[in-house]
Amino acid sequence: MPDYGHELMFGTFTTPSAKDPQHAVIIAQAAEAAGLDAVTIQDHPYNSDFLDTYTLLTWIAAKTSRIRVAANVTNLPLRPPVVLAKAAASIDLLSGGRFEMGLGAGGFADAIKAAGGPELSAGQRVDALEEAIEIMRSVWDTSRAGLRHNGEHYQINGLRRGPRPAHEIGIWLGAYKPRMLRLTGAKADGWLPSWDYLKSPTMVESNAMIDEAAIAAGRQPSDIKRLLNIGRSAIQSDDSGFLQGPASQWVEQLSELILEHGFSGFFFGGDGPDLLRVIGQEIAPEVRSVVSKARAGSGVVAPRPSAVLSKRMEGIDYDSLPPALADRAIEPGDFRYEGVRHSYIWSGRPGLVMTPETPEEVSAAVLYARAQSVPLSVRSGGHGISGRSTNRGGIVIDLGALNGIEVLDAQSGLVRLGAGARWSEVAAKLGEHGLAMSSGDYGGVGVGGLATAGGVGYLARKFGLTIDHVVAAEIVLADGRIVRVDKDNEPDLLWAIRGAGGNFGIVTSFELEAYPLGNVIQAIQVFDGADMASVLERWGALVEASPRELTSFLMAVPGRAEQGPMAQAISVYAGEDTDAAAEAINALGDAGPILDQRAYLTPYAGVVAHPGGEHRGGSAVIRSGLVDHITPDIAARLSGILASGVANLVQIRSVGGAVNDVSADAMAYPHRTQNFSLTAAGSRGRADLLDAQWAELRPLLKGMYLNFETDTHPDRLAEAFPEPTLSRLRALKRRYDPDNVFNLNFPIPPAENLREAS
Repeated sequence: MPDYGHELMFGTFTTPSAKDPQHAVIIAQAAEAAGLDAVTIQDHPYNSDFLDTYTLLTWIAAKTSRIRVAANVTNLPLRPPVVLAKAAASIDLLSGGRFEMGLGAGGFADAIKAAGGPELSAGQRVDALEEAIEIMRSVWDTSRAGLRHNGEHYQINGLRRGPRPAHEIGIWLGAYKPRMLRLTGAKADGWLPSWDYLKSPTMVESNAMIDEAAIAAGRQPSDIKRLLNIGRSAIQSDDSGFLQGPASQWVEQLSELILEHGFSGFFFGGDGPDLLRVIGQEIAPEVRSVVSKARAGSGVVAPRPSAVLSKRMEGIDYDSLPPALADRAIEPGDFRYEGVRHSYIWSGRPGLVMTPETPEEVSAAVLYARAQSVPLSVRSGGHGISGRSTNRGGIVIDLGALNGIEVLDAQSGLVRLGAGARWSEVAAKLGEHGLAMSSGDYGGVGVGGLATAGGVGYLARKFGLTIDHVVAAEIVLADGRIVRVDKDNEPDLLWAIRGAGGNFGIVTSFELEAYPLGNVIQAIQVFDGADMASVLERWGALVEASPRELTSFLMAVPGRAEQGPMAQAISVYAGEDTDAAAEAINALGDAGPILDQRAYLTPYAGVVAHPGGEHRGGSAVIRSGLVDHITPDIAARLSGILASGVANLVQIRSVGGAVNDVSADAMAYPHRTQNFSLTAAGSRGRADLLDAQWAELRPLLKGMYLNFETDTHPDRLAEAFPEPTLSRLRALKRRYDPDNVFNLNFPIPPAENLREAS
């Protein structure tokens, strides 16, 4: 029987005695301290001498920090699968992904019946177990709609799925007889028998039966981990049998089980801390060393699950992934895939997501991606409006692991930010030093996407755009080179990435000059929008007349049901002068009839707090433009777009102030006269209607901010980069990315000839 190549696991098999409730907890803590990997607890709900296993597992998870927990094995007949799935996911989420599901069909039929469980034959219990496996996995699969199951033992009618666990919970079956072994091969993630019931001939036959069933189900035998409970063991000087001898004997016998019989996990029944210490600190490391050397010689590697291999896409050579990236690569079929496939506003189905952790790994990822015949997307936070941080059938380089936040000099405000950091995290860290950085209006946005395009945030009128404070960066170019850009090194590239960065490479980190800022005052004002055009026009004029400390964003929505149209202004006064803030905020109240108003003092981090959660994709269409003023004509057209129903919201963000103090040619963002950024959002199904109305507004616009636009048509480039900016960018594109490798997110075509590029 072969070695399946699984990661090795060593743990305990503990009795949950109610006579000494803390004993199992103490053993779990001792196991963790000894370096063991898991603690598993017997589950006999009908036994009055035992604690409830799932309550105990939750308690153990809370009292430990690293070790995995599992029932060994769960008595299914006394635990409905929906409730069991929810309990498992809950423990997994609370523990940070440390729960595994040991599951059994249910022995001791009389005891189960006495506890109120169903009276089932052995065959019926297996049938119920098979149904339960399907139900539990379906509960955890939140990518699909309501759950329905009409089985012989369980009926579910439209259950809302979830919660989704923190990691892919393995389902390990305690199985001995042929039908249970075949079910293990066809459906389970692990086989978990006990040594006392499984001797060598039976072990070989059982493994073969599992393998045959796996192949018949379209799986690989390596999809099923082989785990083993070992009840009686002792470390002693003389050899008295299996695991009854010196540590060297243990190493030899456990290594044989791994290399010749495919086992990879062992749960020991001895409850003595000394035994656990020897296993964790002496035996397990030596077994791992022996197995590692044997695998290196035989070429055995960690297996890729069938669920992943079966969903690989054309155009990607998965087997040639650089080793440093392969272990963390995410493919369709991987449990982690749902969490990385979509962006905020775009549903994606990439063929591969790479998650580099260093600039060198980003370089390797770029060179690998260039050799494939599929699109390449780059993601820092995935919140980008254009949605081009994902794709269908291509590769995504996800920078989420490059999320460092470092204050280099608190006095000068110099900070270094990883491209994958989120702005909520940045705000919190900088706030500890009395610093801040304007960063959009949502803390879940990644640093990289914002700091290469603009950064229109709640501090813009006082402090300018995010890119206005970028003084240096580290960038991986299309040829894999890693370069530093600043005023002395590649200054042209520094100019380009501040406004059009996604076209020139992958920025892995930025150096910015943050500024001192304590608390701010945030205000929310809600206006009656019955005369929406008047509200928009007056609000715009009042914002322009307000002090620079005040930046205001206004969102207008159409009437719904019995509620009329409304406009909500969220304003931030960059300072703690409450009297000045009140005067400025109250002045905005003259924009229209006020329905609600409130204000409060808060750290800037409170303004951009991030609730967390995964991106779910979407189908919105958003149009963007910049204007100097909200004129009566512009206000009327925006109001008309909203009233027509082709847009579900219109937003106006104030810029101007410090934004316009910067020269138009200082960087690749040239829009330094405009006071407002406009956006309108609608559904993809009504995009043509929105486009028609936006086309009537376009002659009144003066440029466009790409981060708020979903239309990536080349015509938009001239709006975002009016001449001579676009020509300069094309020339630099020819120098730094002549093959147009970075070509998904509003691609800038390289200059066609050297004269044009000069």
